[in-house]
Amino acid sequence: MHEDIDLEYARDVGDALRETDGTLAVAESCTGGLIGATITAVPGASDYFDSGATTYAYDAKRRELGVSREALDEHGAVSAPVAREMARGVRDTADATWGVAATGVAGPSGGTEETPVGTVYVGIAYAGPWGSESSYATATRYEFDGDRAAVRAKTVEQALADLLEAIESRPSV
Repeated sequence: MHEDIDLEYARDVGDALRETDGTLAVAESCTGGLIGATITAVPGASDYFDSGATTYAYDAKRRELGVSREALDEHGAVSAPVAREMARGVRDTADATWGVAATGVAGPSGGTEETPVGTVYVGIAYAGPWGSESSYATATRYEFDGDRAAVRAKTVEQALADLLEAIESRPSV
């Protein structure tokens, strides 16, 4: 785990998941497993953390998460549609309450004018009770400054912050 990653969000996410009997699975590309490592750095994470998938390549995203070829071809791996599909895919394959995904350009190379280094998409997917029509998936674009390690660390913290906000905003059932 990167030493600059604060565990406060991971602890808060764990508390929120315990309070709601939620479970979590993560799908990571640019973070290479750091979200899962941060979550599991908190003692007791086995109460709510199911699994993590590091799906760096296009084929891994399709094979492990069911990301559509169309989303990858039309939008590229670093896009909102792919982040949403990654979050949905990991949520559904793990049968978890929540799926979190991160895809981006950590650098130092690989950026373009439309998607510069530091561009990241965080996907959040929620599985509501069957028949409730409350399931959803979202994706948010961020642009972080810094070197590769800084972009990855900021992505982990943002993904956990987004997840915490989503959990806390869910109405009680």
